[in-house]
Amino acid sequence: MKKNFFLFMTLSLFVLTPYFTPLAHAVESTVPPKANWSFKGIFGVFKRDQLQRGFQVYKEACAICHGLDLLRYDKLMALGFTMDEIKAIAGEHDIPGPLDEEGEPTLIKATPADAFASPYPNDNAARAANNGSLPPDLSLMTKARVHGADYLRGILIGYEQAPDDFGLMDGMYYNPYFSGQQIAMPPPLVDNQVEYADGTKATVHQMSEDVTAFLAWAAEPELETRRNLGVKVMIFLSFFTILMYCLMRRTWRKIKGVKPKL
Repeated sequence: MKKNFFLFMTLSLFVLTPYFTPLAHAVESTVPPKANWSFKGIFGVFKRDQLQRGFQVYKEACAICHGLDLLRYDKLMALGFTMDEIKAIAGEHDIPGPLDEEGEPTLIKATPADAFASPYPNDNAARAANNGSLPPDLSLMTKARVHGADYLRGILIGYEQAPDDFGLMDGMYYNPYFSGQQIAMPPPLVDNQVEYADGTKATVHQMSEDVTAFLAWAAEPELETRRNLGVKVMIFLSFFTILMYCLMRRTWRKIKGVKPKL
């Protein structure tokens, strides 16, 4: 019985493999190129000037469709913004407020203590505005995808002309770094789309790296603090281990020299 079963499975794989192989190749995505991120590694840190540029790119190019539901406005103080500037940034957006006397929903101005305002009131409105596609929230995008920040940067710089033999669907764009190699989002960045205050040239590659760094920070605003604490703890534990080892050697040296009483 077992022999017949294994024979059947072997024949099935032999017959069906040619049909599934093209499909597998069709949905396979290319590994994105690696960038030299300053925040990688145990001693990695975020560059404040890059984070400010990245926030500008997100605000002017990405926030139209993508939200940051898990990030509060007051966290922007870590980027060098003052509280007055943060109040002004938050005040540009409306968020759901308490119900009025008739039970109808209201809108109020966001405050620094509020999370970033969503660009759409609900998922249905988001789909209706994007031909049925739901723009994902970017709060944890660099943590939720394989290859992390490199994946997001790869998507932003990866728009290309589809190969002649590639079956690109209507309304889709070819991107080798996206799953299935076709994406519903149009190319979000073009050269000189924003004007950086520090004079940095706003190329697609520069803006892609800047906004990716900002979103990596947005996913872990306390990353540098946790790393610094971790390094201090490891130094303390290393010193404590050496101290305990020396104490143990000294204690056992005394014990070994004592003759047992009979």
